[in-house]
Amino acid sequence: MAFVVAFGNPVYDDITTPLVSTGGRVLSGCSTNGCLMLGHLGHRTALVGRIGNDFEQRFLSDLSHYGIEAYVERAEQSGGFRLVYDARGDRTLEVLGHAGEIQHVPAACADADAIIVGPILQETPLALIERIRRVSSAPLFLDPQGFLRRLRADNSVEHYASAEFAQIAPLCHVVKANELEAYVLTGIHPREDAAAAARRLRSSGCQVAIVTLAEAGSVIDDGTQQYHIPAYATEARDPTGAGDTYMAGFLHAYLQQPHDLYTAGCTGSATASIWIEHTGPDAPVTAEEVMRRLQTLRP
Repeated sequence: MAFVVAFGNPVYDDITTPLVSTGGRVLSGCSTNGCLMLGHLGHRTALVGRIGNDFEQRFLSDLSHYGIEAYVERAEQSGGFRLVYDARGDRTLEVLGHAGEIQHVPAACADADAIIVGPILQETPLALIERIRRVSSAPLFLDPQGFLRRLRADNSVEHYASAEFAQIAPLCHVVKANELEAYVLTGIHPREDAAAAARRLRSSGCQVAIVTLAEAGSVIDDGTQQYHIPAYATEARDPTGAGDTYMAGFLHAYLQQPHDLYTAGCTGSATASIWIEHTGPDAPVTAEEVMRRLQTLRP
């Protein structure tokens, strides 16, 4: 069992897809979903983030229920999005709340086997990541989605290339981006040339770059070799958190066999496939089912 600390504000999202609706706000967030999945896979996890009085008691109860340690800072309001997906899987985001920047780096980071940085909206700036690096030498796994979002006046989200990313990427062991994020960061459409997008993302300074492509799988680049990872074929009832749980599965396998990136990628794919068959934090994930699906992907 590894100990993983994840930085990123929890959110309570309202999600609607062509197949399902949460019917209200449910616990979510990049780092939160990572902790949920890693707990299913047998790891000890801790979440560092900010929460408002509006959801604080529910949040603390949720984390206790799911066995996640909480390092909580108080905010004026809790974060959250209204997410609406169309039939193609494209989504619109409306911000329901924003909890602000994380200030605290808990001493527990010194004992972490890995650290996830998964912001949802600008809450983990470069200065925070530099402080994390001073406390811990554990490999850092970055999901850049929240670095690449900024809030418009109408509470919608605009994607942009953050100038800080050039300084953040070299501090990270793994950077995982979806196709939109990879395009924003590299200028290359991954659906047109995923290998080139992964190569350029890797050149930003991280040791391993991953570009995920939903049903088209993913590409991993470690600077010497590329790995093309298949997707596990399933029905995506709710794709929210697919990348977060891919990262969790990847991390789970990577900590066991850091030189077998193909297996790590396939484990990420298998893990995410279970998550997207359901909606909300209660997906019935087991290590046994992840392993079963992994065996169908790995030759």
